[in-house]
Amino acid sequence: MAYWPEFIFWSYEAMVGGYPMFQEDTSKLTSFSQLPLSSATLKGLEENNFTKPTEIQRDSLQYSLTGVDVVGAAKTGSGKTLALLIPLLECLWRQRWSRNTDGLGALVICPTRELAYQTFHVLNKVGKHHNFSAALLIGGTDVEYEKNRLATVNIVVCTPGRLLQHMDENVNFACEQLQMLVIDEADRILDLGFQKQMNAIVENLPMTRQTLLFSATQTKNVNDLTRLALKDPVYVSVHENAPQATPEQLQQSYLICVDEEKINMLWSYLVNHRKKKTLIFVSCCKQARFLTEALCHLRPGTSLMGLWGTMKQSKRLEVFHKFDRKTNSAAMIATDVASRGLDFARVDCVLQLDCPATVDDYIHRVGRTARMDARGEGILVLTPNQEQAMVSRLAAKNIPISKISVDQRQMLDIRKKLQSTIAQFPNLKDFAQRSFVAYIRSIYLMANKDVFDVRSIDCKALAEFVFFFLLCLMVI
Repeated sequence: MAYWPEFIFWSYEAMVGGYPMFQEDTSKLTSFSQLPLSSATLKGLEENNFTKPTEIQRDSLQYSLTGVDVVGAAKTGSGKTLALLIPLLECLWRQRWSRNTDGLGALVICPTRELAYQTFHVLNKVGKHHNFSAALLIGGTDVEYEKNRLATVNIVVCTPGRLLQHMDENVNFACEQLQMLVIDEADRILDLGFQKQMNAIVENLPMTRQTLLFSATQTKNVNDLTRLALKDPVYVSVHENAPQATPEQLQQSYLICVDEEKINMLWSYLVNHRKKKTLIFVSCCKQARFLTEALCHLRPGTSLMGLWGTMKQSKRLEVFHKFDRKTNSAAMIATDVASRGLDFARVDCVLQLDCPATVDDYIHRVGRTARMDARGEGILVLTPNQEQAMVSRLAAKNIPISKISVDQRQMLDIRKKLQSTIAQFPNLKDFAQRSFVAYIRSIYLMANKDVFDVRSIDCKALAEFVFFFLLCLMVI
């Protein structure tokens, strides 16, 4: 069955008086109750233990609640989801928006299905005391089922591709009355190749609306989208002058490991840190699938799962929820589909088994831990050839990272167990072969050749580790 959340209908509250303007100094703002918010929004925040606004929430809400366009930038884990959703709810509440007669009032565009789903989930919790209907539009669901149910929807949370599909094909989808457009992770949306789609979406929307755009980086493409979508925006960047690009409570370190020993290193970490909740990043989908399947067969003593982009949507959501609900003793092997925006509860450590393509990717990966002032740990695994260039790039972005060494007494060799397991399960041999080729190809295609040099990989040793006879199978 295709995934389609039930429409959410929230109770209605009468309009109250006008709203005072904010002062720019928000340092004394210690509670959401000090903000000019409707009691419906305040009740939703309180019921979900959102009582004290974060810095990005304080500094952006002083403008967004007055109706002006806002461009925001903040570190990962800073609480920007609420900074986007609170003014959306208040905008429709002030307009006395009705789910029965007014139609679409707000759009929230996210780069990935998982982030859209998570944003939709937060919207449901915080906005449940309002009288608005909401729907989630993402790929991998039944578009025909969606078409007939959009005429009375007030808030749509979506990905760009599915939204544009409804704009082009669905006669029931009307946005002439739109009051607010929210664009989250704008840089990621454009990085994924949605620039033309975003331009087309914006051109289909009414000019008289409020727009909020959040982006971790201000690239040329983001600036172009800002000029197209926003009118005289206020720029809010709470960490623009911060001494480092990552949270202060995040402990960051790196270690050196050759490619053919990475599986041993990963297994040793899982066995020695069974009680931790760990998110593990690898380069490509085929790697994530092979490692997840193989290590699950070997039973590391912790709940192990995987998340990658080519998964079916229903399975991705199932894994997302399963990992999110875990409080400890869990590990998830993922690709960069899990690196942007997703807020997993209480992640103790982010282990980057493969070097990220860029420093920005590194920042977003480690941003899955140490969120909302909690402590966290980030460990980066580099090959000897990658160390000098990558550490220099991190230092140039003011990322404090220290080198650590592996305690050899805790290292475990699973070569024979892994080879035996692959021999027992033919599908694992196929996964291993595909993983090997995909990893070599990913290194070859990397743009930063000073960090990623395919010639530095000992392909024979890497292939022999998992005991499959593909030493000539490098399809590059």
